[in-house]
Amino acid sequence: MRCPRPTALTRHPAVLLGSLTLGLALTLTACGNDEPAADNSAQVSETDHNDADVAFATDMIQHHAQALSMVDLTVDRALDPEVQQLAEEIRGAQGPEIETMSDWLQEWGEKIPATMRDHSNAGHGSDSMGDSMDGMNGEMPGMMSGDELDDLENAPDSEFQTMWLEMMIEHHEGAIEMAREQQDDGQYQPAIDLAGDVVDTQSAEIQTMETLLGS
Repeated sequence: MRCPRPTALTRHPAVLLGSLTLGLALTLTACGNDEPAADNSAQVSETDHNDADVAFATDMIQHHAQALSMVDLTVDRALDPEVQQLAEEIRGAQGPEIETMSDWLQEWGEKIPATMRDHSNAGHGSDSMGDSMDGMNGEMPGMMSGDELDDLENAPDSEFQTMWLEMMIEHHEGAIEMAREQQDDGQYQPAIDLAGDVVDTQSAEIQTMETLLGS
């Protein structure tokens, strides 16, 4: 068998190694162009946060505040005991969550947003519940408009409970949508965990409300 004559590459191993390395690098680069590189900009952290965390806390504070204002409207209304209990459970869950998210924003040096509950005498006297929405971000998923809140506030007892349940279901669905976005985009682990609590708690409450509407 006749062996091939040595070439420049076989005579000089260093040249061969360099060529192979270059070829491998080019191959990997070409292969890497088949799919976009993964975005690792939001590595989950117990201490660091990103813009998605700030947006989540800022928006959810306002969203929760509206839910609590809707709960306020149940006071002195003729409601089924199960509905009144649900309203108090919503108050008990979302009030502390507002405080937690406000603490995060303060720690991060971010502005704590004004909410409809910050308006003096909201829902009382000459100010209607809808008026307290002035200047608020009503574009978030599930947020009620000022007119819708006024309709709920002025509804007769015979219609109030059904309207309240239907509106709160829509409101909860919006909160779940926002929470799932936080689970996808957030960096700060406690905020991601809170988003998970929102999804679990409010999904269960939606099921309860749907049952109450059907009963």
